[in-house]
Amino acid sequence: MGQLYDEIQEQPDVLRRLIAQESANIQDIAGQLAKRDVRLVLIAARGTSDNAATYAKYLWGNVNRLPVALAAPSLYTLYERPPKLSGALVVGISQSGMSPDIVSVIEDARQQGMPTLAITNAPDSRLARASEFVIDCHAGEERSVAATKTYTAQLMAVALLSVALADRAAMRAQLERVPEAVAATLMLDETVAQAAERYCYAENMAVVGRGYSYATALEIALKLKELTYTSTTPYSSADFMHGPIAIVRRGFPVLLVAPAGKAYPIMVGLAGELAARQAEQIIISDQPEVLVFAQRPLRLPVGLDEWLSPMTAVVPGQLLGYHLALTRGLDPERPRGLTKVTETR
Repeated sequence: MGQLYDEIQEQPDVLRRLIAQESANIQDIAGQLAKRDVRLVLIAARGTSDNAATYAKYLWGNVNRLPVALAAPSLYTLYERPPKLSGALVVGISQSGMSPDIVSVIEDARQQGMPTLAITNAPDSRLARASEFVIDCHAGEERSVAATKTYTAQLMAVALLSVALADRAAMRAQLERVPEAVAATLMLDETVAQAAERYCYAENMAVVGRGYSYATALEIALKLKELTYTSTTPYSSADFMHGPIAIVRRGFPVLLVAPAGKAYPIMVGLAGELAARQAEQIIISDQPEVLVFAQRPLRLPVGLDEWLSPMTAVVPGQLLGYHLALTRGLDPERPRGLTKVTETR
């Protein structure tokens, strides 16, 4: 089927390996950070890793009560006016660990005496060497341009650190369920392939989530752009209702990410509004109530707590990008104008 497809299928094994091989290190990092005056988190990331950072913003904010901000690397590289930091844990998230602007954020934080952490699939990279602490994603080589297994590994690394910082055994037990839930979600492959045929000629699409699922909406939209060249715009449902919903007309494709949780009732209401506007809905959810609004329902076979659902809910989106590319006669292994590693400054 191709390298990208294989890497999508590898995700359960990657997550199992990450849990088994990195948990002790993450526990140690959490213990070291507990001794420091960490009052906020600043994260530097690009592309897919930036979407993992958005997940961290919700998880570390909710579970660990830490304010989380996303860095503006151009302040370091273009304007040479980095912000003054106090009480910050500075985190770089990067699959390759090679982007100079992400490294610059970490290097400056070290100079300011702040604790620094790299979450990367390249533990010997410049980013890792610049950081005080390193979490290895253990994803193995990812050769496809579109990141898939490294993304879910980054989510798992973020979740493992959150649980270690919070010291919650019950949450740790829930984490152990994720690899099998991802494996079960991969069984949607044929259903997603059939859905892709329906959207072969779609030129525009909105992807909408809320709360934890906002990161998933961002990542699915990115995969559809990279692999299928569809003009795909991600939204928080709150932002979507504040104006952009005006673009929705009869037959306009909208993909909703709506697993059970605090944000679910809001997403059900939005699905009903979109149905009234005769939108063409693809809905990813574990709840039958909202799936009835979808022309193409993608039912998640395993229900996870909301904070873990991004690791399963993104999988149908990855598969949709892959199969829609094939349906359009595109090569998902060689997206137009893209390379595996992008070094921004």
